[in-house]
Amino acid sequence: MAIASIIKPTPGMRPRLACEVRPEGVVAGRASAEKRGTETALAFAPLAAGALTPGLKTPNLADRTAVLAALESALSATNARERELTLVIPDAAARVLLLDFDTLPARRQDAMPVVKFRLRKMVPFDVETASVSYQTMAHGPSSVSVLVTVMPGDVLAEYEGAVREAGYEPGAVLPSTLAAAAAVSGGAALLVNHSPTSVTTAVTQGDEMLLHRSMDLPAENAAHEQEMAQAVITTLAWYEDTLRATPEKLHYAGAGGAEAARNSQWLRWVDPAPAVEDLALPQGASMLTAVPVGSTAGVAGALAQ
Repeated sequence: MAIASIIKPTPGMRPRLACEVRPEGVVAGRASAEKRGTETALAFAPLAAGALTPGLKTPNLADRTAVLAALESALSATNARERELTLVIPDAAARVLLLDFDTLPARRQDAMPVVKFRLRKMVPFDVETASVSYQTMAHGPSSVSVLVTVMPGDVLAEYEGAVREAGYEPGAVLPSTLAAAAAVSGGAALLVNHSPTSVTTAVTQGDEMLLHRSMDLPAENAAHEQEMAQAVITTLAWYEDTLRATPEKLHYAGAGGAEAARNSQWLRWVDPAPAVEDLALPQGASMLTAVPVGSTAGVAGALAQ
């Protein structure tokens, strides 16, 4: 699993084809083949409720046949010649952590055992059989901040296997919010990525991930709204305390997009609430099929160059 240059990818380092597997369906995107092209062609194939159940245990693909059909449908609709793609997975299928080390070896083969040692007591699965990737965020006078993604090996194999069965090769795999963050430019930003079963809140600043928090959400509507509000309120407080500023906007991804968030109960409990803006609809995007509002952020970030 590759996470090279999450926030600001090195031009040409990622495939120009991407897809995100979400509980509501598969979003696929193909970037323009022209060097200066900005157009992204997008397609979507829906999934029935319960077909995808993201988590740290298999099966995530509760209805593998349906997920495979959605992958084939969305990807074929892009008319891509490429077979290699960036696969964006649900946040709930991996763990993303920001860890501080006093020092960390410069060579990855020397640093990885150090990272894995820290992870052993932090994740509820076997680190030795998991896929682990990391990226250095910042060097301080006496510390190194590292963004680590770890995913159970059998869960990763489940997603990658479905993509290969659909006729494509996953060249890179990214959790949804890490992918989406690459499409956010400028200074500090507050991100909220909301799915039917979980929410991830994050804070980025330039090319750094400062905060990343994921939590499961209850199915019952009132409790769901309350937990959602609490997740956003907690992240807002962290933003204000750490950055000594108030965010001008909240970048939102989720069913219905920014408009649905503005009309939600959970946002009414966030006081004062920042202005809500859709998180990363690709510039110049063309819709090859109907694509649900609020579902394009992961693919947009995965294709950011």
